[in-house]
Amino acid sequence: MLRTVVTDLDRIQGPVRARLDQLDDTLRRLVVEEFDLIDEVNDYLFLKRGKLFRPTLLLLSNDVGGKPDPDALVLAAVVEAVHLATLVHDDAVDHSALRRGMPTVNSVWGHQVAIIMGDYLYSRSVKEMTLLGRVDLIQVLADAANAMTVGEMRQLVMYDGLNYGEDDYYRLISAKTASLMSAACELGSMVGDPTYRDHLKAYGYALGMAFQIVDDILDYTGKEEVTGKPCGHDLMEHKVTLPLISGLRNFDQEERLAVNALFADPEPDENLILRVVEATRVRGGIDYARAKAREFADQARSAIAKVPASPAASALTEAVSYVVERQQ
Repeated sequence: MLRTVVTDLDRIQGPVRARLDQLDDTLRRLVVEEFDLIDEVNDYLFLKRGKLFRPTLLLLSNDVGGKPDPDALVLAAVVEAVHLATLVHDDAVDHSALRRGMPTVNSVWGHQVAIIMGDYLYSRSVKEMTLLGRVDLIQVLADAANAMTVGEMRQLVMYDGLNYGEDDYYRLISAKTASLMSAACELGSMVGDPTYRDHLKAYGYALGMAFQIVDDILDYTGKEEVTGKPCGHDLMEHKVTLPLISGLRNFDQEERLAVNALFADPEPDENLILRVVEATRVRGGIDYARAKAREFADQARSAIAKVPASPAASALTEAVSYVVERQQ
């Protein structure tokens, strides 16, 4: 019998469920402010909580070596707040109307409020970390935040960038996604048993690379009722990801004309988008991307195999399968 993705994530979170159950209160304390508009937006952001995947990785990494620390819960809240900040900023930059099936902050309050709220979540995260009194922790988060900012800038210049190649794509997702997952695992280890810091950092990085590749594959294969966005949404926004980069190498003249027409149209119609999606599939772009996701997944498994056996290590190993097999 096949396991569902939801069941897999529940099982992965099992070893740290008690701490995850405390995360909501910690996160709300972190972002509270005596300013009505900020509190109103924060309350809205928490209406539909995400999967807490990054805090889960941090808390599991903190358990590796058997030296969990209360500060890990604070760091888990900080990592989730930073992740929320990137989502708020991304939606504002992309002019997205929906996130997790709900209107985005920018569509409800406007782009100015969205940008300021993203900045607020970042600044509160840094402020909270200073209370821990460890510059080394701040450095890891600052490096990740800086990388994500560069990644967003890279994505901006990759719009309409059909000349961008595979290496450009890897640089983008390394900054955009892998940097924070790597930091989450590293931070958890730093306040746990730092003996395994480098292994967990490498694990988080490889996992983040696989995660983003699968995310980009789902834009070509996922169903809107599951992913929360229509098939080909990235193409509609002229985003170049690995399936298209790979598929383009094998496009015939007619298919290349179709993709050129799509990227030349500010608002491409659904039929054109679906033509390019199908051409990408037929020409092997999706299969190639899946193979690359599995390569990074194997790197993550190799890294986590170097830490001692424990329920947390087993959960981190299972998280790799969750990432590559997920449907949303």
